[in-house]
Amino acid sequence: MKFEFFIARRYLMRGRKKSFISIISLVSIIGIAIGVAALIIALALINGFQGDIRDKILNSTAHVMVSSIIGEGIDHHEKLIEEIKKNFDQVTSVSPVVYGTVLIKGSARNAAGVILRGVDLTSSGNEVWAKSIRSGKMPEKKDQLLLGMEVANRLSAITYDTCRVITPTVSLTPTGMMPKMKKLYIAGVFKTGLYEFDNGTAITDLKTAQKLFKLGDAISYIQIYLKDQFEAEAVAAKLKAMLPVSLNVITWKDLNASLYSALKLEKTVLFFTLTLIIIVASLNIIAGLILLVIQKIKDIGILLSYGATPGMIKRIFFLQGSAIGIIGTLAGVMVGLSFCFFANKFEIIQIPSEIYQMSYVPFHIGIFDLLAVVFISLLISFTATLIPSNRAAAVNVVDAIKNE
Repeated sequence: MKFEFFIARRYLMRGRKKSFISIISLVSIIGIAIGVAALIIALALINGFQGDIRDKILNSTAHVMVSSIIGEGIDHHEKLIEEIKKNFDQVTSVSPVVYGTVLIKGSARNAAGVILRGVDLTSSGNEVWAKSIRSGKMPEKKDQLLLGMEVANRLSAITYDTCRVITPTVSLTPTGMMPKMKKLYIAGVFKTGLYEFDNGTAITDLKTAQKLFKLGDAISYIQIYLKDQFEAEAVAAKLKAMLPVSLNVITWKDLNASLYSALKLEKTVLFFTLTLIIIVASLNIIAGLILLVIQKIKDIGILLSYGATPGMIKRIFFLQGSAIGIIGTLAGVMVGLSFCFFANKFEIIQIPSEIYQMSYVPFHIGIFDLLAVVFISLLISFTATLIPSNRAAAVNVVDAIKNE
């Protein structure tokens, strides 16, 4: 192999005109490097965006939820909660939730339709809302409310203001059937970073919500937080086997299945699209090596006449093409990782935070994505060298020397 490597290095580093490297080889290396770098940067962008969205969703949604299939609420939930805590070590918090659609009217007579969530304010699982508070504090007692920032803006409401909450449930009054209405005190305003929650969510204590929706002691669903959110599907499967058939179990992935499916499809399409850049660059390897075979046909004939085998000739050109692929891939990896590092460090790509809920585009490259890019690039490069190397090995020694 030392002989083949020596000849391949001579052909790669010293062209016919004694240049440092042939123009075609240089173009091939640059093309592969650009393709690899673009693929790494694009995947890092998708991973960063997907991770940021996932974190914000998990800060606003329980990992696993247990609810009634027919939507009538869950009675005697205390016993069920204790059973879940007892049978699952992965669980960090289990708490009841009441929710429903309400109309909130501010003191400025503005109104907004929102989802009102009644939660157990003493449960550790609701610390996620406390972390998102921008002004005020979490409700500490009955008849207090926590509003999403966008909701508060629509209502022209501020912390420590009051508002009226109107529910779809009706009450019998001397004037007839009237929707239930209650005045609540705004204890604070939160911002999760997800427009869907900030523009359509309000938080209150569990008892207040049960009274508003006339549920008595029943609840809408049980929210469960886990040590590892990616164990949600396994926990949900065990819960379904344990709970009555009248209860339904869903995970955070089920709630956002369409979003994650779209992101996954986008990542897959992007991967194959940018791989075409590497394939195009590999065509330069084929063209360059074929031209080199034509130029070096006399040299090939001489090598064959001195005892070199067709296999040795094939390995010479295969090693030369492989070197181009390896150099281009490594250069692309260095450029891609460097760009991601500096883009995160200096927040190079700025975006409007009021639209995208983030001030800059984060980049995060996963180790498996990086390995996949390197593998695909080297596979394409090595495959591209087979055509010219096979052609070189098929040269006839007599014809090669006679034609020269």
